[in-house]
Amino acid sequence: MKLAVAIASEDAPSSAFVVWRGFKESIRKASELGYHGVELALKTADDINPHELSAWLNQYKMEVSCISTGQVFAALGLYFTHPDKVMRERAIEVFNGLIDLSQDFGQIINVGRTRGFIAEGQTYEEAERIFIDTAERICERADKKGVTIILEPVNRYEINFINNLDEGAKLAAKLKHKNIGLMPDVFHMNIEDDHIGASLTRNADRIKYIHFADSNRLAPGQGHLDFDDVFRGLKEAKFDGWASIEILAKPDPDTAARQAAEFILPRIEAYNNKL
Repeated sequence: MKLAVAIASEDAPSSAFVVWRGFKESIRKASELGYHGVELALKTADDINPHELSAWLNQYKMEVSCISTGQVFAALGLYFTHPDKVMRERAIEVFNGLIDLSQDFGQIINVGRTRGFIAEGQTYEEAERIFIDTAERICERADKKGVTIILEPVNRYEINFINNLDEGAKLAAKLKHKNIGLMPDVFHMNIEDDHIGASLTRNADRIKYIHFADSNRLAPGQGHLDFDDVFRGLKEAKFDGWASIEILAKPDPDTAARQAAEFILPRIEAYNNKL
């Protein structure tokens, strides 16, 4: 397992859920704290210059773990289940650009709130049908580029469609394309899943990536979430991918990133030694 931290551009809006802003400086800081990589929170592929990104990664001996798409939803208002077909086409266009970028950086793209929601007057079945239609088109392009799409269940207080791992696995199984997996976030799991460790084990074949945050969405170790149980579940699932820190940047970004690294990195080292 490797550990990354979520970052965004310097001009990312306040709604960008990341620890640091400013790509080069964030990559440098992450490297100094012992992180293995960075998760890029982007609105579009144009948010970052790939040549500069490659140079920074080489300079600091880092990797891109994943491209996350929360800002596609929060800043651009685009999502898979949008009732307006034109807006869904725009979402696909944005994802196509991110897929092309991801081909060289991480080969994984997260789908969190960009999956959309069940609108007022819409049934679950209608939302699911529109989601599958949009996701199939995105997965088709991603498959050709060697990119995996990962669906992140999000708690009921933030969205009303796909809240836990079991629901995510059931939906992913309905897609024809097999390059779609799950990205559990233990903060959301603490609210929605029956038991974090057991749910991770039960859905092992779908898990491609994981987000770490504590019960209060602060750095791991600052709340009451049982990370021993989390790591037991991952071990039983034989997970050997990326974990990423996506937390509230409190009391400040540097402190939060350091707290997370100091708590999680020794556990990852012990975990890897037992695989």
